[in-house]
Amino acid sequence: MTDDMGYADLSCYGRKDYSTPNLDKLASQGMKFLNAYASAPVCTPTRTAFMTGRYPARTQVGLMEPLTTSSRDSSIGLTADIPSLGTLVRNAGYETALIGKWHLGLKPVNSPNRNGFDYFFGIHSGAADYVSHMGDGHKYDLYENQNPVEQEGYLTDLIADKAIRFLKQTHQKPFFLCVTFTAPHWPWQGPGDKAYSDTGSFTAGGSPAIFSAMMKRLDEAVGNLMKTLDDAQLSKNTVVIFTNDNGGERFSDMGGLTNSKMSVWEGGIRVPAFVRWPGKIQEGSNTKQVAVTMDWTATILALSEAKLNKDFPLDGIDLQPILTSKKQNFERELYWRVTQRKNEKAIRYGDWKFIQDAKGEYLFNIATDQEEKNNLKDTNKEMADKLKKLLSDWEKSVLKPIPL
Repeated sequence: MTDDMGYADLSCYGRKDYSTPNLDKLASQGMKFLNAYASAPVCTPTRTAFMTGRYPARTQVGLMEPLTTSSRDSSIGLTADIPSLGTLVRNAGYETALIGKWHLGLKPVNSPNRNGFDYFFGIHSGAADYVSHMGDGHKYDLYENQNPVEQEGYLTDLIADKAIRFLKQTHQKPFFLCVTFTAPHWPWQGPGDKAYSDTGSFTAGGSPAIFSAMMKRLDEAVGNLMKTLDDAQLSKNTVVIFTNDNGGERFSDMGGLTNSKMSVWEGGIRVPAFVRWPGKIQEGSNTKQVAVTMDWTATILALSEAKLNKDFPLDGIDLQPILTSKKQNFERELYWRVTQRKNEKAIRYGDWKFIQDAKGEYLFNIATDQEEKNNLKDTNKEMADKLKKLLSDWEKSVLKPIPL
């Protein structure tokens, strides 16, 4: 999983001013999704959905948009009370590792190691300086398991190197490796750049050239990971899933989609995603199947034959029948909500999408209008009213928002 990548930030999705040959190659080796969504337009809720397989708003930490280092937020996080992806896969007999960004809690009880991962290397907060490794609140934030570690290097490289080291180990069990790069999330730093000052804002600075350098380094890192997997002759037995946690922002290319991160319009939630599974997934295939973050969770759990907890039913769907072309595309009903820094809600119902935001209500046919330009609310009032009620009913089934 990558962080803050716009729908068209990879050249295989349309980026023109730089190329991502390794990620393009990975996409070409399997199935590329054209209608994949993040479960939220911001990182903590999406990561909550990935770890639980459920809508973010079913879990307290998923209400944080995003989780910050404030005293209140520091008391909130994912705990073992919720059956996590890591725990369920580990219980199914897998070795588990998470390398990269966590952003699901700062306390030891909220750490990856306490939520199903045998090994963790990375950051706990939402972002970190790529050079100094200072995290949110300008506190040092690089950990190996529960211990802070000091290592020199560009953060994207460190994450890739640890993941490669994990792949090269002798494994007594099958493994589940979750690599969560911080790139291309701010701070805007390419390889060789200086660290931000102790008081500098992580969102300041940047340029298209720096963003390009960040993306190219990410692409190289993924290429090195795939080469390691191939060299170890593990490719045929390994399913590789690539996706992102929300839409891009300042220097991203949303491919003509409306809005960006923090918005439930397409630019904030539609993301690149593809899956490689040699011998099972047809190379060079594309799909228009609507998919969402929780589906990757359900698919991984099905692949690992994990035993589910009936008290926490999944909202995601196992996508293996789509990936292996054994089932035709099917229509979905998906929901989004943000409340803390914006007040927006949306439902996708088949090809229809209904949005409520601060300016009004909108109905779009995404199949013919993915840029969300032609509001059909007044000309198709019956559909608008139907989706508005479904959205209202869904909200009653999840937790109430937590004020900022």
